[in-house]
Amino acid sequence: MFSRIVLAAALAALSLTAVSADERPASKVSLVFDQPLPNVPGKSMRGVIVDYAPGAASPSHRHPKSAFIYATVLEGEVRSSVDGSPEKVYKAGEHWFETPGAFHGVSANASDSKPAKLMAVFVLDSTEKQLVTPSDK
Repeated sequence: MFSRIVLAAALAALSLTAVSADERPASKVSLVFDQPLPNVPGKSMRGVIVDYAPGAASPSHRHPKSAFIYATVLEGEVRSSVDGSPEKVYKAGEHWFETPGAFHGVSANASDSKPAKLMAVFVLDSTEKQLVTPSDK
């Protein structure tokens, strides 16, 4: 009887671990600036900081079709894939860009034990309200 209880407890613990591994925490996005470009009518530059807790990830998404994005890792390591490119890990100080309307399939902290942070700078139509649209393609 005791061995059945121990076996049941072990199986319950394993199933809880499996569920927890699938539930990655979300990233946190903070707008840090929004500036119209005086020499480019109708365009603005917006900057966001994306904070990733250990193991955190952003859902796959697209940005506006008017948005050109330049991203720089400020802290830790970020795993990224844009438009189906192979996943790449970017370290602090490294950067990439995203062309207008690009599909960002992977955006995640590469570490399960350390935080990561990036800054993304958008040049886009001033009328754009939403910087990210969830998408699976």
